[in-house]
Amino acid sequence: MKKFYACLLTILISYVPAYPQNDPAAKKVLEAVGNKVKLAKGITASCLLSSFTSKGKPNGSQTISLLMKGDKYLLKQGKTEIICDGINVYRFDGEKTITKSSLAESNQTLSPQKLLSGAYDKDFTYKLLPSKGSFNEIEMKPIDNRKNFQKVNLFIDKARSTFSRARILDKSNNITEVKIANLNLNIAIAENKFVFNRAKYPKDVEILD
Repeated sequence: MKKFYACLLTILISYVPAYPQNDPAAKKVLEAVGNKVKLAKGITASCLLSSFTSKGKPNGSQTISLLMKGDKYLLKQGKTEIICDGINVYRFDGEKTITKSSLAESNQTLSPQKLLSGAYDKDFTYKLLPSKGSFNEIEMKPIDNRKNFQKVNLFIDKARSTFSRARILDKSNNITEVKIANLNLNIAIAENKFVFNRAKYPKDVEILD
């Protein structure tokens, strides 16, 4: 689970004052994805995270569940979870610690909203790659070269205009793949799913903020 969080937190989102011109064709695809997310009643999905060494050797995989509604979301795998109530984000390591941060602070990372929304202009240059299959492939490179990854390739379902998977290449040529399965954009989700409840965690868990 820590590798999944590292994957999301590695793709840091930081403010850049000037944006280079991006591929209009790629932008059109990403905007179609963003419109689907904006209109979604509620979103559920399963995320399969797989990692590979620079030589292509599998390095483990895990499945994470996602619930999302507007600015609120819940990522969970076993006892480990991230919950955002629209104001604060709580990260439980599954053991002894809950880390609390504001939503504004957490927006410095690639949250589920940013991953699915198609809004990348501030942080990446991107272009649409030639593709004859059922997915549009968009190659994105970070504007800030201090990031510890080289590029991210997004795969967008052409028929549904939804995010399908991402392939992340780090600076050591290791690869992390994130695949979205069982994506539902029209499901009612109770608001209490996104409410942080201290009582459900072990009594000896420490909250850091």
